[in-house]
Amino acid sequence: MAVRKNYLDIDLPRALALCQAPDAVLVDVRENWEFEEFNEGGINIPLAEIREKRSLVGQYQTIVVICTNGVRSKVAAMDYCRVSEWADKQIFHVKGGIIESE
Repeated sequence: MAVRKNYLDIDLPRALALCQAPDAVLVDVRENWEFEEFNEGGINIPLAEIREKRSLVGQYQTIVVICTNGVRSKVAAMDYCRVSEWADKQIFHVKGGIIESE
């Protein structure tokens, strides 16, 4: 029986520290216009596109997902946890999102 993979909730300072590693990526799942208005870096893949653009993050060992308040990023983190080929990856979710840190 397969063990269900889970993500870990972290805060923004820890997320930004984790993403300094070369095998880590920050994935902002907000809409393009939101990302352009303000972002914490990383790559922008809107929530509706995370499945079709999985190849953009597949090379990373550590995946940190963020959005405005943590709702969309939690959905994305759960989706990434369901990718069977990613069982060895570490998946993190920024609890409270960007606004929690302001």
